[in-house]
Amino acid sequence: MLPSWTENQELRSMSEKPRLIYFNGRGRMESVRWLLAAARVEFEEIFLDTREQYVKLIKDGSLMFQQVPLVEIDGMKMVQTRAILSYIAGKYNLYGKDLKERAFIDMYVEGITDLMHMILMFPFSPPEAKEKNLALITERATHRYFPVFEKALKQHGQDFLVGNQVSWADIQLMEVILAVEEKTPAVLLAFPQLQVTRDLDTVLQYCFH
Repeated sequence: MLPSWTENQELRSMSEKPRLIYFNGRGRMESVRWLLAAARVEFEEIFLDTREQYVKLIKDGSLMFQQVPLVEIDGMKMVQTRAILSYIAGKYNLYGKDLKERAFIDMYVEGITDLMHMILMFPFSPPEAKEKNLALITERATHRYFPVFEKALKQHGQDFLVGNQVSWADIQLMEVILAVEEKTPAVLLAFPQLQVTRDLDTVLQYCFH
């Protein structure tokens, strides 16, 4: 069982683990969880169960733009998902070895983020629009985004997108593949390279060796 909000507040000064503060769900924090797991970093989570807890964070000045996710790491209170992810990727050697590799990682991540945004918004679709929106997600995945990653992996001749080691882009790619497969199980039939990437052991072995 997760510690209560009060217990977590009392333990704040005793722990050096990153602290993830968000609502009880995947949402925008899920990519942070994936990246920390890939980096083999233990973290703590605090779920905001009431509006009062969220408002308190705002009043305390913890939320720069009055939005979560919030990650407390290395003495900082970080907000904005992209900033959090890029910091973690850089800190744990998941952001390429030079500026050129980082540029490619950024491009891949931005594309993945565009597709993931559609997936995150899907549950909020009105009932009459769900079928249409699901079809759009599948169409965009199979015609716009997945072909890019399939080609990159094939040309690279490796199990990762950039350089000679796993990166932030690979981790986010695995996340979005599984998210799309939850809704369209056969979506990878035309993408053999992505089928390999979907196998977590194939890529994560480079993180956990």
